[in-house]
Amino acid sequence: MYRGTELAVVVLLACTDGTLAEPAAAEAASELKKLGLEELMNMEVTTASKRAEKLAEVPAVIQVITGDDIRRSGASSIPEALRLAANLQVAQVASSQWAISARGFNGTAANKLLVLIDGRSAYTPLFSGVFWDVQDTLLQDVDRIEVISGPGGTIWGANAVNGIVNIITKSARDTQGLYLEGGAGSELRGFGGLRYGGELRPDLHFRLYGKYFDRDDTVFPNGDDATNAWHMGQGGFRVDWDATNNNVLTLQGDLYDGRVDQADGNETVVTGGNLLGRWTHPFAEDSDLQFQAYYDRTRRRIPDLFSEDLDTYDVDLNHRFPLGRRQNIAWGLGYRLIEDEVGNSAALAFLPAQKSFQIFSAFLQDEITIVEDRLRVTLGSKFEHNDYTDFEFQPTARLIWTPTERQTLWAAVSRAVRTPSRIDEHLFVPGTPPFSVFAGGSNFVSEELLAYEAGYRVQPYAKLSLSVSGFYHDYDDLRSIEPVLPNTDFPAVFANGLEGETYGVELAATYQMTPWWRLRGGYTFLEKDIDLKPGSRDLNQGRGEGNDAEQHFLLRSSVDLPRHVEFDAAIRYVDTLTAPNVPSYIGIDLRLGWRPIRDLELAIVGQNLLDNQHPEFGAAATRQEIERSVYGKITWRF
Repeated sequence: MYRGTELAVVVLLACTDGTLAEPAAAEAASELKKLGLEELMNMEVTTASKRAEKLAEVPAVIQVITGDDIRRSGASSIPEALRLAANLQVAQVASSQWAISARGFNGTAANKLLVLIDGRSAYTPLFSGVFWDVQDTLLQDVDRIEVISGPGGTIWGANAVNGIVNIITKSARDTQGLYLEGGAGSELRGFGGLRYGGELRPDLHFRLYGKYFDRDDTVFPNGDDATNAWHMGQGGFRVDWDATNNNVLTLQGDLYDGRVDQADGNETVVTGGNLLGRWTHPFAEDSDLQFQAYYDRTRRRIPDLFSEDLDTYDVDLNHRFPLGRRQNIAWGLGYRLIEDEVGNSAALAFLPAQKSFQIFSAFLQDEITIVEDRLRVTLGSKFEHNDYTDFEFQPTARLIWTPTERQTLWAAVSRAVRTPSRIDEHLFVPGTPPFSVFAGGSNFVSEELLAYEAGYRVQPYAKLSLSVSGFYHDYDDLRSIEPVLPNTDFPAVFANGLEGETYGVELAATYQMTPWWRLRGGYTFLEKDIDLKPGSRDLNQGRGEGNDAEQHFLLRSSVDLPRHVEFDAAIRYVDTLTAPNVPSYIGIDLRLGWRPIRDLELAIVGQNLLDNQHPEFGAAATRQEIERSVYGKITWRF
């Protein structure tokens, strides 16, 4: 059988592969400050409704990875940091390649998870997903990562179907002074980072950063190198200006350049950059206006196979205000222009090679308080017009009840869509007529989701918090691979010949055993059933849209030892994948850190310590395996 992502060869191959002492000391002291459990529950998050609200009062499944969580985990990339969210499925496929999703449909070309970095969408119209090898920043500057499992289309639009990852970096004010990091190890062969933050005037702060890393090859099951070593450099800046009490301005940008080795001796080349500006005008504590615009440029070159130049222009306006005593209104307008140019080859082609897309959007949401501090309802919808399917709407209704200060119950019904991408309509294999294997299908429509969710959060006593949620997802018009002719499999086209359902349970807990020892963990159960619609002849028989573990489990321990020593451990269990089969595995990561003086930190990190190597994703005939890794790290603040 042929998986949809295998027929879309390009996606797989493109993926393969003042004084300085005082501000530095202030940052170090802030980093050392561990949030108590009560503070964690009262942490403000913004992803669920585009406004600040307490984590404990969000009517959705949300987990927050703090900057200190990332530091203490030893993660050296954004995908590694995302392993800390128990409501995500994260699998490393190769040195630079990852499969990441929420609530199923995982793969290297997963297309139902929206990823944001400081409000900028990390989205490619090639397959409606994310190229994880070019999503990077200096992890020291990440304030938090908010991870929502479940639909968020009402606020964020198409492709926020099964979840949202929102990566939020620190303001320039919070990253003052000079910061240096460096290290090396067995798989992470070498890395370094530099950041300098300064003050131009009391209300105007900036930072500059640069980083570089070099990662070794992954290996085949027999131990041979997969010849996909990966190195990349990136730099950027951020400026924050509190112009007046009622105007806050942010300007930031990044540039990157990377190379991934290929078996034929050539290199995949990835380059790009972005520039983002944001203006926020608060009217009152519960009312503000925000305007944001960004430009994103990416280039990808795979010799003799495929190239892409992608330019994205995006503008977004949001306004929120109270209406009377019991209503809070939020509304917004957006426009996105995407210009995509593909360099085709004899093996495959995207036709037309050049394509421009426009997306017009608006949303309206009303949060209604029924009982003060106890019961509220949220109603809203996103409205979009795109060049593939014209008009789409994505409504939601959410109910939240807080019977006590330490208990929250919520429920939601939502509709979300995954709009078509270039791969759905424009992919042709081979790249020249008569396209005997695959021909783009011009009648592809949006995949639809109707989601039902409910959850309960409780803090039964001061040291323990618990969260449990259940969901049922009803999908229609899922992607299938349909033969064109009656008595042969090829040529084939993408169509909407599948329907299905997923359901499951997500658990999360935090236990502050002592002031110096914290345990955090989570468990997810997922059941997926995909069926052919009447008339469908899907070549995969419904087994080609994602490869997902039925169960996965995460437990993390953070211990503060005497003499400024930290010991962190994480164990994760991932159940067997079935389509194709990948054995279950247990991974153990350890970190030992020591601060001999306030501004110097030494750490040693071990990852995947339980075995020499193991697979996490892919078909047995071609997959690569992830090796045990150990590296040392030094960080220094001035």
